[in-house]
Amino acid sequence: MNTPIRHQGVRHRLADRLFHWGMAACVILLGATAFLPILGYRFDWVPLHWTSGVVLAPLVLFHLFRVFFVHGVWEMVPRGDDIREIGRATRGAGREALTEAKYDAFQKGFHLAAATTVLVLLATGLIMLAKIDTIFWRRDPSILTDYTWGIIYVIHGAAALMLLFLFILHVYFALLPEHRSFLAAMISGQGPEKARKGNS
Repeated sequence: MNTPIRHQGVRHRLADRLFHWGMAACVILLGATAFLPILGYRFDWVPLHWTSGVVLAPLVLFHLFRVFFVHGVWEMVPRGDDIREIGRATRGAGREALTEAKYDAFQKGFHLAAATTVLVLLATGLIMLAKIDTIFWRRDPSILTDYTWGIIYVIHGAAALMLLFLFILHVYFALLPEHRSFLAAMISGQGPEKARKGNS
């Protein structure tokens, strides 16, 4: 996944960087509290787990607001040029001319997978809050049958494993030398304005 670099400028605004690192912190906490007990580390993980999930929910809503009303939803939607870019990558450089884009096809694909996974985790996690006593509400697991709860747990667990895989993949590609300018941009805001250059 060799991404060409174009002009340097402001790639990520401060609000988007704060969302990214806030979400990263929540995902790390959620992953640690979900998987460390399975590995044998004993601690009171439930309060930290659901609190991190509740914090993640407004972060995602904030991001969705910026997607629809600031950036525009089409920036991340795969289009024809993205399909052609994937084709070029699988069979070598082709003759098709591609339009410049802030995000290339692979970044859009990763974002789509991560967004879908996080939304599934949030939806199932928020339902699962009904089984926890908090200062705001009393638990009421009777809202669903045992069979339905089982389905919710399986979906939540499968999505958690998917997010763990995506997190590892994200860190791996961020540390590759050809992608470090994107990592720097997520820290400072300055970076390549276009991930995909327009011509072959």
